[in-house]
Amino acid sequence: MVDECLARRVLLLTRTISGVYNEALRPLGLTVAQLNLLVIVAKRGPVSPGEVAKRLNMEKSTMSRNVRLMEDHGWLSVSPGQSGRAQVLTIESKGRKLIEKALPLWQGAQERAKALLGERGARSIHTIADTVGKQLQHE
Repeated sequence: MVDECLARRVLLLTRTISGVYNEALRPLGLTVAQLNLLVIVAKRGPVSPGEVAKRLNMEKSTMSRNVRLMEDHGWLSVSPGQSGRAQVLTIESKGRKLIEKALPLWQGAQERAKALLGERGARSIHTIADTVGKQLQHE
C-alpha cells in the first residue's frame, strides 16, 4: 500500500519542492505560499481573501494566518469591502519591494526545482496541475 499510495508520493514532492523555494526565500522572512499570495494581490488589485484562497486552494485558517502576518509586516493592507462585511486585500509598497527582492531568489529556486524534477517531470507537473485545476472548476 505505501509503495502505491499517490498521497504519499505527492506529499514527498510537495515537501521537497516547497522546501527548495522556502529555503531560497528564507533570507527575506518569506515562504513560497506567502510570495504567491502577495503576487496574486499585486496582480489582481484589491481582492477578497476568499478569492485569493480559492485561487491558491488554501484553507481559510492558513489564509487568515498569512494575511495577519503579512499585514503586521506592512506588506499588504486589509480593509472593509464595498458591502462592509467582506474584506479586501491591497498590496503595499513594502510588499511590492519584497516581490522585487524575492524574484531572483524565486528564479534560482525555480531552476533548482526543475533540475530536481528534470524537464519532463516539470512539464508533467504543469500538465497534471492544469488538469486537476480544470476538473475542480467544474465541480
